Amino acid sequence: QVQLVESGGGLVQAGGSLRLSCAASGRTWSSYGMGWFRQAPGKEREFVAAIRWPGGATYYADSVKGRFTISRDNAKNTVYLQMNSLKHEDTAVYYCAERARGAFGSDSYYSRVEYDYWGQGTQVIVSS
Repeated sequence: QVQLVESGGGLVQAGGSLRLSCAASGRTWSSYGMGWFRQAPGKEREFVAAIRWPGGATYYADSVKGRFTISRDNAKNTVYLQMNSLKHEDTAVYYCAERARGAFGSDSYYSRVEYDYWGQGTQVIVSS
């Protein structure tokens, strides 16, 4: 059973930075990519960023483009989300997710249903 464990959330002032980590364990088949999503109170879970492999192409929601960076450390089976210039509206629970069923289709990395495994989430609070 694949497990995804997020860490790195916390309380930060607006303009600050956080780095989220998502460590994967128990993987017994190929992985095709990872994504980060977030869910604010009263809102739907929304796409933040994704990275696909092979190739390492990355994708971002417009709201975080230029501020957030997704990356991967193969040796550690870990994906990171570096979040800079944080805004109050970035406050949410952040979830990582893994694509295991096959390569992403065109633009499908934006959709929650395209991911097969999810972490438990880590809370990010940005004070204004």
